[in-house]
Amino acid sequence: MNTFFNTLFSSASNKLISYAKYIEAALYHPEFGYYMRDKQKIGRQGDFITTSNISDIYGRMMAKWFFHVCKRAQLEPVFCELGAGNGRFAKAFLHEWMETIQTPLTYIIVESSPFHRKLQRELFMTDFPIVQVESLNEVAAFEGMIFSNELFDALPVHVIEKQNGKLYEIMVGIRNDELFEQKVPLTNSDILSFLRESKIELTEQQRIEIPLAMVEMLREISRSLLKGFVVTADYGYTNEEWMDPRRAKGSLRGYFQHQMVDDVLLQPGEMDITTHIHFDYLIQKGEQENVNLITKLRQDEFLLKAGILKELANHYDPNPFSEVSKRNRAIRSLIMPSGISSYFHVVIQQKGLNLSPNDVFIE
Repeated sequence: MNTFFNTLFSSASNKLISYAKYIEAALYHPEFGYYMRDKQKIGRQGDFITTSNISDIYGRMMAKWFFHVCKRAQLEPVFCELGAGNGRFAKAFLHEWMETIQTPLTYIIVESSPFHRKLQRELFMTDFPIVQVESLNEVAAFEGMIFSNELFDALPVHVIEKQNGKLYEIMVGIRNDELFEQKVPLTNSDILSFLRESKIELTEQQRIEIPLAMVEMLREISRSLLKGFVVTADYGYTNEEWMDPRRAKGSLRGYFQHQMVDDVLLQPGEMDITTHIHFDYLIQKGEQENVNLITKLRQDEFLLKAGILKELANHYDPNPFSEVSKRNRAIRSLIMPSGISSYFHVVIQQKGLNLSPNDVFIE
């Protein structure tokens, strides 16, 4: 255990900290946080993979769809990506825009990781005019779209559990240089408000993550967006799905070298930590911030409505290693029922607009 974590616990009351504070440190501490360190995190050499790292088709499709909705909503094309990672989505998006759309575009990347900002600069900053900032607070309010892919699942969460009819918050402590969990009676008023607003009632011995950081993120998004769209691609559950007995242990987990790790207290700062997000709460809190739901779709459904089948090359290529064959395989992997997209949803919200689901898709 490094000196930082010992210091973190020594300043805490009763030498215990919330899971949210632990995750914040393990992922985002400037020196020891997982996302801040100079190491590959995404792709074969990293710990996990995202949709945009399978193929450039995802970023290219989003570019075409964004151009369509900008025209439909009469918006200037300003696209703001939150948490751009290694930049592969942005590169694909920008290539498509420059090659086929060829109109003025403002592309903003909000990225807190110095390592990822460096990767992004190396990947495309010399080829495309983009704006790169560390925080959404650095961006002047604009009209356009704010997009995130697997951002909310990486925000810190509190963890609670019901035992013998009472609610407890699961805290993290340190003993003999090892981390451990300890239950304390739940007193956090924000968590209690979350449960009340969500109308979630835990069953006996059920554990669940509480995404209080989601609220502030939505406020920042609403402050930054004068008019336009908020598009969130992520995995998560509705309130009804959270009550399924299979979710009784919650969804908090880590990923290290593409292996799922149940105990996120192992190797702090060395692995990704993630949870499924609360979709109903995302939509509910968005409405409180004047960011209203247009539609929520499985990612494969979204891609089909956005016109991905038009991207399939309509001729047979016997060479399985050709660009045509690889592209067609990537498209199929994104829309097959058992593919990666079946695990993701796309939530489309609007601010200052009054569009229906039919208005935002290509006919």
